[in-house]
Amino acid sequence: MPKKYSVEPQNSSKSCKARGSDLRVHFKNTRETAAALKGLSLKKAKNFLEDVIEQKQAVPFRRFNGGVGRNAQAKQHHLATQARWPKKSAQILLNLLKNAEANAELKSLDVDALHVSHIQVQQAPVGRRRTYRAHGRINPYMSHPAHVEVILSEKEAPVKKGAADKEDGAAQKRPQKSKKVARRAVE
Repeated sequence: MPKKYSVEPQNSSKSCKARGSDLRVHFKNTRETAAALKGLSLKKAKNFLEDVIEQKQAVPFRRFNGGVGRNAQAKQHHLATQARWPKKSAQILLNLLKNAEANAELKSLDVDALHVSHIQVQQAPVGRRRTYRAHGRINPYMSHPAHVEVILSEKEAPVKKGAADKEDGAAQKRPQKSKKVARRAVE
């Protein structure tokens, strides 16, 4: 049975999907990296992830930012002062974007017009291991993997208003709200 995505694209013929389940990568880092990609074009998103791997750009940490150091590269992003370079998360998201791009080519979509319309990272069940401590004790040694899903969509060209639409728009008045009508009747 195919796995369901949390969101279906508005126009499925103009979009493509890719997903990864139980990826052995830290959930929190991957969530912050994915949030930085939302809304970017496919080309910009791939360039950003390649720059993160080479530490030319940093990923802003906005939610899971406890103990994350401040960084000058974070100033490139709006309202962020804390940033890191999560290399493994960036590599996995880059592979997912390449997979989605291949799916788009298979569907004969325009790859240059694609943008990241939906990207979501969810926590997967933890992997349990153990580590051995002093005096014969044992502590948990958990991994926090993630599920990631990406939907790329073609940007639709904006439609210009025609001359007839402009004339009709100027002539029509918006209907008044019932509260305003009631107040004027009282006055």
